[in-house]
Amino acid sequence: MTQAVTVRRDGDTYQARQFWLRAARLLDPDSPIVRVGFESGPKSFDDVWVEYAAGREPKDSLGRPLKRGHMQCKWHVSPGTYGYSDLVNPEFINANARSLLQRAREAQAKIAPDGAGAQFKLVTNWQLDRADALNPVISQRSGAIRLDRLYGTKTDNSAAGRIRKAWREHLDIDENELRLLAGTMAFGHTSETLGDLRDMLDMLFAFVGLRRVPPHESAFSYDDLVFQWMSQGRVEYDRESFKALCASEDLFGASSERPKVFGVKSFEHAFDRLEDRCDEVLNVVSVFDERFIRDDADWSATLYPGLSNFLRSAASDRSRLRLALDAHTTLAFAAGSVLNIKSGRAVELEQRTLERSVWAADDVPTDPDWPTLDPTVIEMKPDAPDIAVAFSITHDITGDVRRYVEDQLPSVGRLVVLRPSTGSGSQVVAAGRHAFDLAQSAKEAMRSANCGQRPGSVSHLFVAAPNALTFFLGQQAPVLGRVRLYEFDFEGGRDRSYRPSLNLPVLTQ
Repeated sequence: MTQAVTVRRDGDTYQARQFWLRAARLLDPDSPIVRVGFESGPKSFDDVWVEYAAGREPKDSLGRPLKRGHMQCKWHVSPGTYGYSDLVNPEFINANARSLLQRAREAQAKIAPDGAGAQFKLVTNWQLDRADALNPVISQRSGAIRLDRLYGTKTDNSAAGRIRKAWREHLDIDENELRLLAGTMAFGHTSETLGDLRDMLDMLFAFVGLRRVPPHESAFSYDDLVFQWMSQGRVEYDRESFKALCASEDLFGASSERPKVFGVKSFEHAFDRLEDRCDEVLNVVSVFDERFIRDDADWSATLYPGLSNFLRSAASDRSRLRLALDAHTTLAFAAGSVLNIKSGRAVELEQRTLERSVWAADDVPTDPDWPTLDPTVIEMKPDAPDIAVAFSITHDITGDVRRYVEDQLPSVGRLVVLRPSTGSGSQVVAAGRHAFDLAQSAKEAMRSANCGQRPGSVSHLFVAAPNALTFFLGQQAPVLGRVRLYEFDFEGGRDRSYRPSLNLPVLTQ
């Protein structure tokens, strides 16, 4: 009985925190979110929904304006996976009669009968089974169903065809109706724990001026508050009504001027859209097909000039600015090269580790116990002019880089491996100051390894590091000479190897 109560309460907490992650943005005048609902509307995908301002809507998987986003929240007390067949099983969502797919169909028929303008997303801490036929059909960036993959075959005999057949028969609809439904569905995996979600809310509340709950307090009053409001019939909120309600509950903390935040994104985060919390966003998602750039020439011809103009404009009237980078490693380094150490600008970076935090080169004093950088030089071809650098912070990429260099880069004479003294790991970097110090050490190691190489030689840079650290390394670009960057196929979409991306400095005509 105790376990059942705990599971139910955790499920309510999960839903409440998903609500607050969106509702709090109603207090940000620059957010495109203008209405938020909680357990309201059609009895399908009504756990939480948001509505966007006209002209500022995000885009759906087909590039159409997305006016409303509806969420079905599902929390599980233990880890697990699901597949396409679970979506036709009511037990998957602890229901007696109607499956998740039936709920999505009902919501789509009422809210988006033409298949446009709304999205219905399952938000859960379970993951899609990697071996399930649905997994390759889902966009790894937006979580939406990719219709080109779901309908990449004509018969029901293929893996995608079996999904279509099972869903059509379960819903008793034809192929055209299923296509309309599939174009509105999305799936999101929450990797954060309930504690992590609370930490994310703490930062968001500070951003919009809501009273913060100290982390040492066990009770998080916001969780229960939204259910109290629901019992009073308060289930839909616009900017004015939500602000007035928060004021009546004495939820506003001490006022402080919030920083202006600039975002750069080359992929879409499943839950945390930059447009919802940044003042200005450079969106280059359309240049990519998932992780892969559509045209290699765009790195230098389109992306770098656009990034440079965006950041120079952002920094033109302020000595300190904040960046949020939901972007490829190459763009993080390139951003640093634009706002380099000679720019005279202090930059804060919103960094996602296990939670979202703000890193800056001066955020905390240097700690002598922090891991340092441990460089190793591997001699490969004594007469070759270039060096390759395996910057192995979050995980060790030495083997992958060496194989690529041996197969593809005959001009490389030395491989420089840069690892933390304690070994690679996702939590090695402690703070912004630590990241900056590691970047400084990486710069010195690269310059030392390049000493004596031929003039005009290239440093081929392979990075596995937090974007904030990569940005700080990019700030050293003026003294690194010619650098060529590479992107890795982490998700195995093609060959799980590297591809060249951007050459710096970019040569202008």
